[in-house]
Amino acid sequence: MPQGGNDTQHNEIELNHRERATLQAVAEGVAEITCSSVPDLFVDGLACCDQATAGRLAQAGLIAPAYSGRPDERVPAVLTDAGKRALQDTPALAGR
Repeated sequence: MPQGGNDTQHNEIELNHRERATLQAVAEGVAEITCSSVPDLFVDGLACCDQATAGRLAQAGLIAPAYSGRPDERVPAVLTDAGKRALQDTPALAGR
């Protein structure tokens, strides 16, 4: 995982299994994120069990809200271009 900053284009990102699974859920379109400076992530309508991972992925610029919403509103989460590259560069998961 990158150590701070959003410059993921020039850094190789090493994701752990939980981070890959979280990115995969976002890629599958089953995740929502709150519009806030410290976003919360929801998968299949349930709060993500590891909000620290969700926060790191957002801070690293790998996931983002699909569109701007009201403060704390849940909106679909999407992979950024950097998130797509990071997921593409990691081994496939057997399932979530």
